[in-house]
This record gives sequence, structure tokens and C-alpha cells, in this order.
Amino acid sequence: MAGRAAIRYAKAVLGLATEKNLSEVISGDMVHIVNTIAEHDELNEMLKSAVIKSDIKHKVLSELFGDVNGLTKGLFDVLITNKRIDILADVAFKYGELYDAQIGKEKATVTTAVPMTSEMEMKVLSKIKELTDKAVELENVVDEGILGGFILRVGDKQYNASIANQLNRLKREFTLN
Repeated sequence: MAGRAAIRYAKAVLGLATEKNLSEVISGDMVHIVNTIAEHDELNEMLKSAVIKSDIKHKVLSELFGDVNGLTKGLFDVLITNKRIDILADVAFKYGELYDAQIGKEKATVTTAVPMTSEMEMKVLSKIKELTDKAVELENVVDEGILGGFILRVGDKQYNASIANQLNRLKREFTLN
């Protein structure tokens, strides 16, 4: 349920921000909010707590995020008034997704067995150009379980060039014959 509410709030904020030519500024605020809440468990717990009063939550947010845009501060006010401040991180995250879609930017996740070298990054970027014409933000996830190669996920497309995948394919071929 919080997911749908977060999307509604994020769409509303993005609509207002776009109208006022502030969508990029607000995007920076939202990234800051997501990262801060993710790094501080006690902040997340405080926002979700039914025991802590709204005015205390508002004061903490004002102190922590005093440098954010007025539109972002307005979001805090609306969420507190509607008793939904517990979904602030979700709203901020959804805003980021919606903003990226609006500007034609996609996130690409590359899973490798070891951190990517510049040579491997070049191979991955050329594969990305085959999959999408959008601007892409590349994130590298290290998973030793794939043994080697890489798994590329761009949006809803996946390209699996991992050694583990190739070995599994060979295993299936031998067991079928």
C-alpha cells in the first residue's frame, strides 16, 4: 500500500517541480534524502515510529535537511499533515525513478565477479548502446558467484554473459543429449 501512495506523492511533487522548472534541483534533494535515510537506521526508525510526535519529526527533518528547496520542505509538511511521513524515503526514491524516466535516463546494473576494469566497462557500454538509446547511469555490483564475465540489466532487458550461465547452458545441453 505504501508503494502506491509513494508513487502518488512522487508524481505530485514531480508535477509541481516541473511546472516551476525545479525538477533537477528537487531530484538532488531526493537523492540526498534517500542516501541520508539509508545511512541512518535511527532516522528511518524515528520516521516510522508511531510513538514519536509529528512536531518532533518535523523539527528533526528541518534540522537535517535545512538546505533543501522549499518545495521539498513542502513535501515534509504534507506528509506530516497526512500522517504519511513514514514513507518519505519511498517517495524520494520513486521521485528519482520518475525524474530519470522523464529526462530519458535509465539505470544499468552490471554484475561482475570482480570490480570492472576500464576495458570491461568499454565492452559493457558498447552492449548498452545495442540495448537502448537512452542516457544510462552505470552501477557495478560485484558477485563472485558468476565466476567471470558479466550480467547486464538495463530497464527490463537482461544480457547474461557470465561464465556461470555458460556452464549451466552446457550442462543442460549435455543432460538433454
